[in-house]
This record gives sequence, structure tokens and C-alpha cells, in this order.
Amino acid sequence: MSKIVAMIDGSIYSQSVSEHTAWAAERLGVTEIELVHVLGRREGPSAPADLSGSFSAGMREELLKELADLDELNAKAAQMRGRMILEEAQASLKAKGIETVAPKLRHGDLIETLAAVETGADMVVIGKRGSAADFAKMHLGSNLERVVRSSHVPVLITSRAFKPIKRFLIAFDGGRTSLKAVDYVARTALFSGLECHLLTVGDRSAEIERNLANAKALLKGGNLQVSVDVIPGQPDRVIAKYVEDVGIDLLVMGAYSHSRFRHLFLGSTTEETIRNCLIPALIYR
Repeated sequence: MSKIVAMIDGSIYSQSVSEHTAWAAERLGVTEIELVHVLGRREGPSAPADLSGSFSAGMREELLKELADLDELNAKAAQMRGRMILEEAQASLKAKGIETVAPKLRHGDLIETLAAVETGADMVVIGKRGSAADFAKMHLGSNLERVVRSSHVPVLITSRAFKPIKRFLIAFDGGRTSLKAVDYVARTALFSGLECHLLTVGDRSAEIERNLANAKALLKGGNLQVSVDVIPGQPDRVIAKYVEDVGIDLLVMGAYSHSRFRHLFLGSTTEETIRNCLIPALIYR
């Protein structure tokens, strides 16, 4: 059975993750959602402190017991908070008509958890920023790139708030992963009936024109009406301006190509592009 994995952390992006998940599920015909909240290692029991030589035997034993009790209380509080986060997201999804919602509270590393739960998934959904979103508005979530690198299915990175998606942009460089992204768009019901824009950033050439023509033909084969453009300049700036000028609602890209698009999801340009484009992004490997 197909499913969508939604990663939530209780941040202000959690509601957006739920709403984008519901949108994708409806369009894809997916009936099962796995809601995943991961308690990091810092939220579990801590390593015992090295108190050798600092206190008398009696004081050391008493302090260790108090530290152990505090660890236990903190772990219980984190679990209770995690269950509340999952219950709220589950209620939000069920209110949108999705009946099969499986909440999963996990301990440990986010990427290890993702590897365990994404088998059989159509998509992973995660917020652009994490629990420190209100204090780090100019930065992306610390786990975002790790998830994009590790996931074997498309990753939908949500914006802060959901809004209806009517038109989308494929940032296309002719590389292998961007071709995979085009193929995915042409084959999936997720984009059916939406307005499609295909953009290459660079100077026009015979090769670029040929690649765009092939991509356009593939998209039209998927019954999509496509607008094509080539614009010179810095990719992150050109994409952000195009998104704003045209009113794009969703950015689609293939990750890890071997061109100047390469750093869009590997280095500083990653932050610039996703941060400047205040819309969700679907990343396809």
C-alpha cells in the first residue's frame, strides 16, 4: 500500500506539514499517512557524569540518584509532548478526511528513523524549518539537507503556511536528476491540472534548446500544458524572482546534478534559494 511519511516536530511548521500532506494525499490517492516524531538522543537519558574525586562517596551517590531521577522526568516529559504533537497532527489530518493515520513516536537519530519508515512511501514531507523557526528565521532546519540527502523518495519541503497550489515551476538544468524530476511530474497525478512552468537558468544554446524541447514533450505526454523559458543569471536569484513575478506556488527540482545547479541543495545557495522562495519545494533524487 502506498503511503506518505510526514515528519513533524511540534514547531510552527507542523500544521503546514499536515496540510501539505493532506493536499498531496488527496491528489495522489494515498490513503495511509505515517506521522513521525523523533525524540533525539538529547531528549533521552544522558550519559552518567564523571564525578570521580569531586565529592565524598555519600554525596556522589545522592547526586547521581538525583540526576537519574531528573533524566527520567525529562524523558517522560519529552514523550508526553511527543504524543501530544502526534495527536494534534492526527486530528488535523482526520478532519480533512484522511482516516488511516499511523502516529509513530521514535527515539534516536532522525535519518536512521527515516530509513526505517520510508519503505513503500510515495513521498516524505518535512517543514522548511524546525523547532527554532521563530528564533532562526533566516536559516533552514538543521535536519533538512540530511533528509534530502538520505531519502530515496521525493521530499516535499513545506513553507510556513499552506496555500492552494495552482501553478508550479520545474527548475531544469538538463542533468540526470532534473530529467528524473520531469519524468516524475509527467507520470504522477500530483500535478494533474496544474499550470506547469519549465525554466532553465543560463545562456541559450542548441543543447539547452534541445534538452528543453525533450522535457517539454515528456510533460505534454503527461497531459500538462507547459510554458518554457531560459533566463541568464545566478540560479537562486533568477528562480526566486521568477517565482515572485509569475506567482509560482510550488518549486520542483532534481537534487545533486553536475552543473551550477549542483549547489542549490548542497551548499550556501541551498539556503538562498529555499529561503528566498517563500513557497514549498519538491525535491526529487
